[in-house]
Parts: sequence; structure tokens; C-alpha cells
Amino acid sequence: MASHTETDSARIKDRHAALADSLLPSGPLKHFVGGEWITGSGDNTFESINPTTGEALVRVYEGTKEDIDRAVNAAWEAYEQRWAGATPAERQQVLHMLADRLEARAEDFARLEVLDNGKPIIEAREDIELAVDHLRYFAGAARNIEGKTVPNGELHVQTRREPYGVVGQIVPWNFPLLLAIWKLAPALAAGNTVVLKPAEQTPASLLTYMREVEDMLPDGVVNVVTGSGPATGAPLVSHERVPKVAFTGSTEVGQGVMKAAANTISDITLELGGKSPLIVAPDAAPTDAAEIAVDAMFFNSGECCSAGTRLFVHESSADEFVDAFLDAIGQLRMGDPLNEATDIGPQVSRTEVEKTLHYIGLARDSDADILRGGGTAEEGILAEGCFVEPTVIADIDADNTVATQEIFGPVEVLLEWDDYDEMVARANNVDYGLAAGVVTDDLSFAHRIAADIKAGNIWVNTFNRLPAGQPFGGYKQSGIGREGAMETLWEYTQTKSITMDLGENQ
Repeated sequence: MASHTETDSARIKDRHAALADSLLPSGPLKHFVGGEWITGSGDNTFESINPTTGEALVRVYEGTKEDIDRAVNAAWEAYEQRWAGATPAERQQVLHMLADRLEARAEDFARLEVLDNGKPIIEAREDIELAVDHLRYFAGAARNIEGKTVPNGELHVQTRREPYGVVGQIVPWNFPLLLAIWKLAPALAAGNTVVLKPAEQTPASLLTYMREVEDMLPDGVVNVVTGSGPATGAPLVSHERVPKVAFTGSTEVGQGVMKAAANTISDITLELGGKSPLIVAPDAAPTDAAEIAVDAMFFNSGECCSAGTRLFVHESSADEFVDAFLDAIGQLRMGDPLNEATDIGPQVSRTEVEKTLHYIGLARDSDADILRGGGTAEEGILAEGCFVEPTVIADIDADNTVATQEIFGPVEVLLEWDDYDEMVARANNVDYGLAAGVVTDDLSFAHRIAADIKAGNIWVNTFNRLPAGQPFGGYKQSGIGREGAMETLWEYTQTKSITMDLGENQ
């Protein structure tokens, strides 16, 4: 791993500060409600921290229940007066314009994601590219929301898909702008208006994007209120005038969202946690499998709900695989995420660092072997930021807390297997079912794994690939519903059945 001197630290801090000054306003970031930028009902603000430097990036206003009320009212007024009457072609045109505007400033938004979240610039650019692609995908999908006719003798039965009206959306901090687009694009394509709360750790890119596109959105169609979960998110998900709620985040918080939505019988989409297995088959080339495993685990510094955090390696090739895997990790460069050569950036906050270190401590307490990493960086900018070393844990039971609970940091658990049925039982013996992967050249083995693993997304000889059009969502406690595909439009519409009695003479 790279080391950084005090001179390097000062230079990196200056670089980040200069970039922030060029991309962000000097004062606190305001809410965007009804087409206006407002401070809201209170004067409270909070800091968004740059996780690379540990310094404040920008101040942001803390939303309140009154601000949520105002945003919901603005969204309903926009829906009833402007957006409900927009044709699919008009909605499609707006989404294409949103995509064009994002693409035109793609590099600026990628750099904002780096400042706010800490992800390496190479990955941030991929996020923006995917966000543009999803806007364009749902622009096309807007023209394909169709009902059907149901033959029934003298009765003529037809169905319509209609929007909910106002949708409440809460997005996480690990892919701030991309996951906001994942939710905004299908909601708008389906004809809804939106009240959206970004994560309090990473609000900058979405608010900046709204400044970029506010001229092309009718007032109130998209409203953004910033703040914490308790102060801002809770009033949104429990609001009696929000009939549909979409949330991405931890399973624990998702359970609370589900309970709150139950009070108003609101429909929900939940994309929650994961503890995904990556299974290395006996025939897999160890070097190739190691490359896939590194990408599956350490992409986005491990802050990815679908990350391949449990490696099941066949015992016949375990020694060779582990050598290749550890060697590949050793080639990763940890450092300033604005540096083109950086592979591993910081975690998003000190809170996440402490959580990750807690789980590593539990592994040590269980007498597991820490094959690599296990701590924080201790030199220069790495010590000042939220950097955790890529960590590999071995010789730990598959039912240990470290191997069954989501850590959401750069921590891999290595498990060996011999018997297929036992391995599948262990792979499935967690509360989550978001994703899984397999590395093999045996097509029969790949199909067998895909059928036997209880997860919503199975990757074969790749991982974390999510093109627009691929449904994404989980089994078990990993969520409800699907995102990123045509199926998502059904999550943002309701079915209306129309039955006509044609009579004997018709």
C-alpha cells in the first residue's frame, strides 16, 4: 500500500479544497421544494465531511417535518396541475434532457462524488455513466407502460397502469447520485412526482444536479429535502399523503421503514443489505478467480450491498487461490481517490470505520486468522481520513457473526468447501439474499449454483455488473421489489381494472 508524507497530505487537502470551491457554493446547501431553493422551517445545519481528508466539505440545512409537509404538498400540486397530464412522449423528452445535462458535466459530477463519498475517481466516472444510461433507459420505457385486455365472454375486461401520484424516496451514501437516478428515473417515467431525501453523509452531488436541471423540470415535480433519518426521513416514510415509498439502505432501517409505511398502508420498495457468497469451483483458474474476487469484494471500498463478502473456495485449489488472492490485493493502491491510480478510497465516515473495526475485532476474539490488513492506515492523509486496510479473514466458522452479518467495509471472509450440498447450505444460511457469484468454466455447475442459491442476482465469471434493464433486488431480508428494469415501472404504478357488461346484443 502507498505511503503519504506530511507534504503529500497538505497537497491533497489543498487539491480537495480547491475542487470543492470550484464546484460548490460557499453557503449552506438548501432544500429544493416546489421549484425554489429554501432554508426550510428551521435554522439547523449539519456538516458533510470529506472522508479523504476528514475536513468539512459543505454545510447543509437539516429538514424538518414541516419541510416534508411543504415538499409533499408541492409534489401533489405539481402532479395534479402539471405532471399527471404529461404524455408519455413528454415524460420521455424530459428524461432525455436530464440525461443530456448529466452527461455534459459528467466529469464534474464524478469529482463531486469523490469529494462527498470518497470513492476512487475511476469508479465515480462509471457511476455517472450508468446514471446517464438509466435515465435514457427509462426515457424509452415511459412509452411502454401498457394495460391488457382479458377475454371473458360477455364481459369486456381491460386494465390500466396508473401512477401513485407522489412517491417518497430515500437513497443511501454509497452510490449517491447513481441510486438517486435509479429511483427518480422510473418514478418520473411512470408519471409520479417525487420527494427525495439523500443520505445526510452525501447530499452534495444530488443538490448540485438539481441546480443543473431545475430549468427543465416543472416546479414541484422533483423535491429534495436534506437531513437525518429521524428528523427528515421518518416524517417522509410515515406521511399520510405519500402512498408509495422507496428506500435503499440497511436491513435494520428498512424494517423501520416498513413498519412506518404500514400505518398508512403505503406501498414500498426496499433494497436492503447483503452478505453475498462468491463460490470458486474446483475447475476455476486460481489467478482468474482471484481477480474476480478482488473486484467483487473491494469495489467501492467494500461499501456495496451486493459485495462478495464470503468466499467459498474449493479445498483442492484453496492454497493456490489464497496466494493469488493475497497477491492481487497487495497490488491495490490505497490513497487519494482523485488520483487516477487509486484503487481503494476511504470509507464514508468515522462511524463506518468504527463499525468495520468492530467486526474485525470480533474475528480476532474468535481466534480467526487475519491473513491481510485488519486495521486503519497510519501515515499522512490516510491516517487523517477514513481509510481501512483491505482485510481477509480465514479459519472462522460460517455461522460466526462476522461471516453472517453485513459489515459494509473492505473485509472478506474466506471459507473452504468440499461437499457441494454442505457448501450450498452454508451459503444460504444467512438472513440475506441479495446476490451471489460463481467462478467456473463448467456450464452445468453454473446453472446448478444459480438454481440452488437463494438470491435475487447471480453472476457467473463476473460480479457487480448492473446494466440498465437488468432487474436488481433481493430475496429474504435483502428487500422487496426490483430496480433498474421494466419491472421497476410496475413498482411505481397501480393496476386499475375496468369491466364492462356488453350485454346479449353486443
